[in-house]
Amino acid sequence: MNSLAEPRWWEKFLWPVAASALFLAVWHYSVIYSATKVFPSPLAVERGLAELARKGLLWAYIGDSLRRVALGYGMAAVIGVPLGLTLGWYPAANQVVNPVLQMLRPISPIAWIPVSIVLFGVGDLTAVFLIFLAAFFPIVVACVSGVPNVPTIFRRAGRNLGLTAPQLLARVVFPAALPQIIVGLRLALGIAWLVMVAAEMIAVDSGLGYLVIDARNSGKRYDLVVAAMLTIGVIGLALDLCFRRLRNIRSVRWGFPQ
Repeated sequence: MNSLAEPRWWEKFLWPVAASALFLAVWHYSVIYSATKVFPSPLAVERGLAELARKGLLWAYIGDSLRRVALGYGMAAVIGVPLGLTLGWYPAANQVVNPVLQMLRPISPIAWIPVSIVLFGVGDLTAVFLIFLAAFFPIVVACVSGVPNVPTIFRRAGRNLGLTAPQLLARVVFPAALPQIIVGLRLALGIAWLVMVAAEMIAVDSGLGYLVIDARNSGKRYDLVVAAMLTIGVIGLALDLCFRRLRNIRSVRWGFPQ
């Protein structure tokens, strides 16, 4: 039997559902067996989600979190993709800028929280700035790495057609490097979503990250804490699935292994 065989269509749905059901069952009976008074059961979390939905907080907090990620991540993509392509196209410029990038890249965005609060105060700007930092460097690195992988024949063909350097970057290099860029964008989105939670715990008074810390501090509502955590995970999964769907677009599908 070939272990790499493509799963049948029904298996793509059956096994994830079965794994989710098993997880919920283990969670439920673990709470019963341990008789814990702290960690909530799945039913308690469900009631907590229903309570948040009735009060209108759930959708408002989800909207605030998505808005901050869209702003920070969007700015990182708009700035990072052209910058990365340019640095990859001009190795001399990359040699000048790369030491600074490599020095700043390993610094966790969480370490920037005190600085960002001093610069922007406590509010949305701080959270958006931290999300921007989280996404910016992976995007730039992916773009810089993608340019040298573009076949030389593509560049020569573009030059023979009279394309200028900016036109080559936009019409030849960018489409050819797009598969690797998409991988970088996907990785950056996952990091941005993680940092969003930490930023909202400290810098703002709304969003899913704020809900986690607020539910813990206000009456130790661990059912709401876990409800917020699961919501964060489900939305993160949905965002990742959206990027994975990009592989099916004809213009980029050729770049991924089949």
